[in-house]
Amino acid sequence: MGQHPRTKKGRATRTRILEAASRLIAERGVDRVSLEDVEREAGVGRSQLYHYFDGRDDLVRAVIDTTSDAVLGAQDGLLDELDSLAAIERWFDGLVALQERRGARGGCPIGSLVGQLAERDEETRAALASGFERWEGPLVAGLVRMQERGELRSDVSARELADATMAAIQGGLLLTQVRRDPQQLRRALHAARAVLATAEAA
Repeated sequence: MGQHPRTKKGRATRTRILEAASRLIAERGVDRVSLEDVEREAGVGRSQLYHYFDGRDDLVRAVIDTTSDAVLGAQDGLLDELDSLAAIERWFDGLVALQERRGARGGCPIGSLVGQLAERDEETRAALASGFERWEGPLVAGLVRMQERGELRSDVSARELADATMAAIQGGLLLTQVRRDPQQLRRALHAARAVLATAEAA
């Protein structure tokens, strides 16, 4: 793994490289972006790139982490305290609103990387899985708290409910992207909400 910079200038350079690589990969796809492309986009030389990253695979895994940060950042505030159905519905509404602002373009940035990278090697697959784990984590924690308060049945699995919800989000984002229609995500989330309703305590 490349060195993590200790100076402000070094951190700025590493960030510039990561932003350039992330932007190019989002636009072209992983296999159509070379280190030379990243160097030109970031305005750095090969020695600088290798100072912070141990080659292309290390850079790509850092892009996965950066992409995950961006996905979570775009939901800032919406992932806080997902420990009620009302809070989860606000999160769902926020996800649809985000797609409306984006013109239903782009899909899920992490999901788009999965299709390109999940079978490349175990370390890269694990980085992708970690991104989804970070995204799903607040929902799992919120559902567990609901269960502890007696609001969800004791015989349901918070993890399974969260997995089903994330699957609905991914499917909804895929259809939203290909059909350019944010209502595709809304319908998928409506189905996820129905599944959560079945877990409510009587």
